[in-house]
Amino acid sequence: MPPAAETELLPSRPRRGPRLRAAAGAALLTGLLFCLAGRLAGSYPFGPRTRNIVDLGQQYLPFHAYWRKLLVGETHGDLFLNWSSGFGSNFLGDFGTYLSSPFDLLVVLFPADRTELALYVITTVKISTAGAAMAALLLTLRRGPWPVAAVLGTAYALSGWTFNYGATVPMWLDGLVAFPLLCLVGEWARKGRRPVLGPLVVAVVWFANFYTAYMATLGAAVVLVIRLLTTDDTGAEALRAATARADAGRADGPRTDEARAPGRPRLAALLRAARTVLIGVGLAAPLVVVIYLATKVADPTPPTPFAAADWTDVLARLLPATASVATPALFIGTPALALALTLPFNSAVAARVRTVWAVAIVLVTLSLQWEPTHLLWHAGASPNGIPYRQTFVLCGLLLMAAWLSTAQGLPRPAALLGGAGLLAFAARAAGDSPDIDRWTYPALAAALGLAALAAVAGLLAGRRPAGRLLPVLAVGLLLAAQAGETLVTGKRIEEQQLSKVSWAPRIGPWHTDMTRAVAEKDAWPRHRTDPGEVPGGNDVLLVGGEGADYYSSLTADTYSRTLAGLGFGFYAKGRHPVSLDQPVTDAIFAIGTRMRSVPKAPLALDRLPEAAVTVTDTPVPPLVTVRPSTPPGPPGPADSAFARQEQLLGHQVYDVPTAPSRTDAPDGTSTLSVRCPAGSEVWFWAPEYQGTAALDGGPAVDFAGKLPSVLAPMQRLGTVPAATTASTTAASSATASTSVRIDLRPKAEAKPRLKLPARPVGCLVPERLAGAVRQLTATGATSVRTTGHSITAELPAGSTGTAVLAVPRISGWRCAAGDAPLAPAHSRLGLLAVPLDGRATTVTCSFRPPGLRLGGAVGAAALAALLATALLHRRRPTREPAGREEFTVRARAARTAEKSAA
Repeated sequence: MPPAAETELLPSRPRRGPRLRAAAGAALLTGLLFCLAGRLAGSYPFGPRTRNIVDLGQQYLPFHAYWRKLLVGETHGDLFLNWSSGFGSNFLGDFGTYLSSPFDLLVVLFPADRTELALYVITTVKISTAGAAMAALLLTLRRGPWPVAAVLGTAYALSGWTFNYGATVPMWLDGLVAFPLLCLVGEWARKGRRPVLGPLVVAVVWFANFYTAYMATLGAAVVLVIRLLTTDDTGAEALRAATARADAGRADGPRTDEARAPGRPRLAALLRAARTVLIGVGLAAPLVVVIYLATKVADPTPPTPFAAADWTDVLARLLPATASVATPALFIGTPALALALTLPFNSAVAARVRTVWAVAIVLVTLSLQWEPTHLLWHAGASPNGIPYRQTFVLCGLLLMAAWLSTAQGLPRPAALLGGAGLLAFAARAAGDSPDIDRWTYPALAAALGLAALAAVAGLLAGRRPAGRLLPVLAVGLLLAAQAGETLVTGKRIEEQQLSKVSWAPRIGPWHTDMTRAVAEKDAWPRHRTDPGEVPGGNDVLLVGGEGADYYSSLTADTYSRTLAGLGFGFYAKGRHPVSLDQPVTDAIFAIGTRMRSVPKAPLALDRLPEAAVTVTDTPVPPLVTVRPSTPPGPPGPADSAFARQEQLLGHQVYDVPTAPSRTDAPDGTSTLSVRCPAGSEVWFWAPEYQGTAALDGGPAVDFAGKLPSVLAPMQRLGTVPAATTASTTAASSATASTSVRIDLRPKAEAKPRLKLPARPVGCLVPERLAGAVRQLTATGATSVRTTGHSITAELPAGSTGTAVLAVPRISGWRCAAGDAPLAPAHSRLGLLAVPLDGRATTVTCSFRPPGLRLGGAVGAAALAALLATALLHRRRPTREPAGREEFTVRARAARTAEKSAA
């Protein structure tokens, strides 16, 4: 046998049969193991415990529930605009961020109350598809036994990255699918094949999730460069190289460096690949540009400095049952990792192949730990949360190395010992890492034992090539080792996540009852119906209605700042504004029906209790009101939420104590003394406060401000009692005022830094608010109509001043009065505004996602380029297929000569 079996350097087109069998086997095995891991963890749908940790329950599940409603025509909005969330939000941007994967269309096949099951099925199908794509890619890189390719494809799909990150962030799984697909596209570009299908694949994966597709594209570029440096079948040069070898009769000699293709064919392959990517990304531009521009106006999160993980922790993440969001999840299974580590020692693989692949994997590993390349992987922005989102690319590279080392037969004992030595070093060095779980080393030992038995069976099979039992036994033991370790890892990661991070309960009676109540009372667009807070997040997407609650990576900065200034609270550093149960803001945003719900039992991991739902109807102005051209200024400084509410409402409805008396006790508690009109409602606004507040010894109200992550909303403390002789004064308004006391008990960690606004207390006079509502209703719109992304209001004749719409002025709105053409909308303290001249009796506003026209133009140009490419490809000389056939025949002849010589 020749010293370096350089099949990597001798091309052959893989047969479709083995690839299809490997892909199907990997898909079935992946789906089965993923479900079994969930069953062992006792999570839904195979157990009672919730899977809805962090954003899975607060973002992805609600968005999929809304997506189903939109597909079946049950929403007020359309693909451009979501009328339900955030008082009107850019839905096309959210669609491209969370829902644009073709797999997400499967949600429509499930009933409305089975969205959790739909999302689980979508997740499983994505992961299974990733395994199938990787198995097919491995057999494209090099021929070999398809069962082994299926096992390694499953190892890729069920890596630590999938269990720790991807399974709970379903849109990232499209990147897991994209990486092997883009590597296949790179192979086509390298060989000058499929010039039309390649860009279409690129377009689909970038459309599905451009964020992880970008990472997958970088990874595929690395693989393409590796292939160009380690193969001689690039373009027409492959034909000449194979022909020369066959004619010279040198098929039995070393060919590692003798038949290298010159640089020109490689450069041509790179140019073909670049053309493919540019056209593909251009085809996806109508969505990608919209998302990009939406990120530019999204609420900015504080900068996140990158801190490289300790190398001990990096090595630990190669091992089973380890979990952390701060370190790269590199687990691919001990047998697969051991095979990858044999590649540098495997003399049956060409030296050039071993060297290039080893160097590339080391460089990619280092790129995860260096800040400039970390930023490159993440498109220039260090992410909040998980800093190693690109790790699936490195997992894929390791599995490709494992395949190249074993495709032509089990590595020899020397290589196996070399790989085992590296694995033992990594396991020993990782012993002090906090990521090591109690199951890590037992699972590692069991997998190593099975892998050793598989290696013995494989070596014996190599000495008895006529038998089938030993090869089947070897593959079976490999499968058992990989599967067992994968199940343990999946189970332990899910259990650790539930114990360490926040979670939301499963959809249950609380959601069902609230959905029914909202459907009965919904009166859009006459007024809004706010469901209040239900377990999870993005409440209105789950149960219906039109509220402030909105959680998205693209939450507009304008919207977040407007609501924060009005006393609303938020989570997620501003990207999750929440509903505010407050009568003044209800009047501002036309919330005429408000739902309130109280659970009948505590929340639990395995159940969601029923809740008592109450409904309150309140007179509010219409969605469109008419105000003076210049907003009236507040009676005092406009540095409080109460003053800003009055500005936006256009009426004074509060008495705001200008200088509350504050007394601090030695134990860290404080007391505020203020005077408020008798019968008024006392509202306390302290966005950064952590602790409780109580009015005159009444019930304590919790505040949980913790900037920059959490902003506490203003809350009602109670009603001012009737005035007494000793505590009343004659105010200028002839309204009696009463002295009240507010007791503050900060949490222990907040006591040293108790910080309150200058005017934290507002005394709301209900009669003033009722008068303001009556006046705004009398002068406001007589009727309001909405479509999927537009709103039209009929106004009383002779209306002058400014029409103010209870809709945030986010980018993309255009408005007009009467028959005037639509123009970029004005803003009135953060809301849509349309100037009136007294002649117009209607105002119309329409929303178009920013970037849609530019993206459409780029997409049209890319489509033209794709059509031109297809036309040029069809006009190629007919002799090329004959040459390709001649190449195949001669390559097969050279391969046969090799086998005979061996």
